[in-house]
Amino acid sequence: SYVSNVNSLIDTFTTAFVKNLIVVLVWLTLSYINGTLVVTFFRHQTFHDDPRYILFIHMVINDAIQLTVTIMLFILSYIFYKINVAFCCFFILVAVFTTRNTPVNLAAMAIERYIAICEPLRYTQICTVRRTYIVIGMIWFICVAPDITDLFVTLATESLSFFHESVFCLRQNVFKDPILAYKRQAVDIIYFSCVFLILVVTYLRILFAARALSTDKTSAQKARNTILLHGAQLAMCMLSYVSPSVEVVLHIIFPGWILKIRFANYLIVYILPRFLSPIIYGVRDKKFREYLRMDFLSNRCRNKVKKVTPEDKDHL
Repeated sequence: SYVSNVNSLIDTFTTAFVKNLIVVLVWLTLSYINGTLVVTFFRHQTFHDDPRYILFIHMVINDAIQLTVTIMLFILSYIFYKINVAFCCFFILVAVFTTRNTPVNLAAMAIERYIAICEPLRYTQICTVRRTYIVIGMIWFICVAPDITDLFVTLATESLSFFHESVFCLRQNVFKDPILAYKRQAVDIIYFSCVFLILVVTYLRILFAARALSTDKTSAQKARNTILLHGAQLAMCMLSYVSPSVEVVLHIIFPGWILKIRFANYLIVYILPRFLSPIIYGVRDKKFREYLRMDFLSNRCRNKVKKVTPEDKDHL
């Protein structure tokens, strides 16, 4: 089969080293960026009381977990090739949960922007901190519930000895029941259709509200642009669900390039979308940008003070 053929291919040492180096450098870069955003959020109380930034930092932490798990699996596939099925199940499920969280979180953020622009007088009543954390809990529930059934079905259909075996860690290698593949396709279609519909409706409502009401045109424009970026991020998230089919087609067209195709697919589908969250809020958002700059300058000043020795102080 296609999967077994791909699993049997092995990179040269140099190619494997370069691929893992690229992946680790990307992970370090994104971890630094995401870590800076998280520290800035928790350092300033003003963000703790704003549902918009609570949802944002939830997505940043979620994406950081997803990125770490997928890169860990990528590196383990080169070091050990095959790993224990039980550990593989755990890593796969965490990666699946966090991957599915992102588009649902995007929908929640779009609804929050819609309420802020179209229902400004009711915003503080509807979008409270308590309700925001309830929404985050609901996001996790509706993202975990459909996929945790894969584990239950596998526990019911496979012997316990299967979980002591070693496999190349792919979802189809541990959750092998054909029914699960059809179930995943149906769930993916439902989730992304709902999120896409929410993004389109909120964008249009904000557009019409900005034209009809004497609201802040600048805020409405920023909200529309943010939702458009959410749409771009959603489109990239959707790549993870069509990429297996695209990979098969490209394998047929370029049979000798399958390892290169798989690596490019990994970078485009799982790595590139994680760069968007810091751009949308860390760079575009004026409030967050100001606090990032303030923290950066205060850290520089603190470092300069530390470099001043007691001898230097005496001379001063």
